[in-house]
Amino acid sequence: MKVGVLALQGDFREHCAMITHLGAEAVEVRLPKHLDGVDALILPGGESTTIGKLMVEYQLVEPLRALIASGSPVWGTCAGLILLSQRTDNAMAGQPLLATMDITTLRNAFGSQRESFGADITIPILGEEAYHAVFIRAPLVSQVGPNVTVLARLNGSESEIIAVQENNIIGTVFHPEVTYDTRFHRYFLQMAEKRVNI
Repeated sequence: MKVGVLALQGDFREHCAMITHLGAEAVEVRLPKHLDGVDALILPGGESTTIGKLMVEYQLVEPLRALIASGSPVWGTCAGLILLSQRTDNAMAGQPLLATMDITTLRNAFGSQRESFGADITIPILGEEAYHAVFIRAPLVSQVGPNVTVLARLNGSESEIIAVQENNIIGTVFHPEVTYDTRFHRYFLQMAEKRVNI
């Protein structure tokens, strides 16, 4: 199993470490050629405007869209989720987006870096045990399309959507890679395994 991790900016190293820990091969993706042979892809947290501009500079936008369109599992965390969104409520001027997931996101929904926090949440797909989610300048999903499944909400709130899935694409506003809980990465690898074995 080979999982690409977009490595232009942000916390890609933490995702790579988690993927390697779980027994898969992690590949740092900086150029289109690095996508060759990957079975799945993670778009990490970081600064969405910076990552987006670097995707354009390194000619990654169309290859990434093609990978997603092919059905390969793709997971965006925090900034990565913003990049997957078709719409953002408060994007910076010129924000490049992959625009492949039928959601609207609100950037920095909880405030600045100082307002970062952790919370125990319920994510049914991961089991009954609470999941400790870490929110760092996190966005929120403010609107979902008809084919998008809401995987989790913050404290049961109807309005605060924090994890979503649309077919082969999943997104979380929080950062599973900075915790010791491997369940979300395991879920993603299971998606990739099913894809490989089709």
